[in-house]
Amino acid sequence: MNDAGIALDAYRTCEFATLAKDGTPIAWPTSGLFRTDGKILLTTAIAYPHKAFNVRRDPRVALLFSDPTGSELDSPRQVLVTGSATCADTVHTEPVGDLADFWRMIFTRQPKSGAYLDWPANRFTDFYFMRLRIEVTPDTTLDRALPTSRTAITDTSLVGAPVLASYPSAVLAGRDKTGAPVLVRTTLADGPGGYLVSVPDDLPLGEGPASLLVHRHDDQLWNLHNASVRGRLTSHDEAGWVFAPDRLTEPGSRFRAGPLDAIRTARRLRAATQRYLDRRSMTRPTIPWDAYRALRAETRTR
Repeated sequence: MNDAGIALDAYRTCEFATLAKDGTPIAWPTSGLFRTDGKILLTTAIAYPHKAFNVRRDPRVALLFSDPTGSELDSPRQVLVTGSATCADTVHTEPVGDLADFWRMIFTRQPKSGAYLDWPANRFTDFYFMRLRIEVTPDTTLDRALPTSRTAITDTSLVGAPVLASYPSAVLAGRDKTGAPVLVRTTLADGPGGYLVSVPDDLPLGEGPASLLVHRHDDQLWNLHNASVRGRLTSHDEAGWVFAPDRLTEPGSRFRAGPLDAIRTARRLRAATQRYLDRRSMTRPTIPWDAYRALRAETRTR
């Protein structure tokens, strides 16, 4: 792996953008495994299939490595990778081949996720181990500095303002002139009818549907939070790029959830998993718990 690849592999997460059915580029945080053939392996649980649906509809994707938390990099930068992706409808439950490497990475970098394997948690968490493979073939790579300023939003009447204002920066998911997704970590400020977005001159950005992502995790990929704001990006001669928000999606609370919240979330995701299987007349697979526990034990002895 070259120097750039080693730096990218140090990031615990990346922002992964796909194109929704209406053409809006949507980004969510995920973890990827760099394979020896140059491709990047991502996965998504079938309880969260939208990334897979988007890739099957339009293979153009973008990944941004821009949150260095836990990476131990001395001089982190943000690196944009664009390319194409594939995602078959096969549901993978066996941790074999490169999926074994993927799960080793998860158990090493996110050790608390290993608790999903133990009773009684595993009575509710089988959905977490039913995965779809998303394989990304990189095409172009562009790196730039991370923002040095901070988001400064004072107009709390805008959609998503309270959550966006609580982060020092956000990831903008836009489209280039061909309609392909592009990403950049940037800062926000009050603008005319929306958020003023700082956009580098070398980013091939076009007007149209766009979204903003904020997310965080600790050094062990825990204490997670993320939120996405959809809207439209326009260029104003005097103000610059302005993002007009219209919808906030915040899957989890910004505050610590209680035990009942975790149980309700697990039940909701189990139900979503069952719907995915039922629509394809698929039997709910059995998870090979011992195989996963062996991988977890392996990572603990390193």
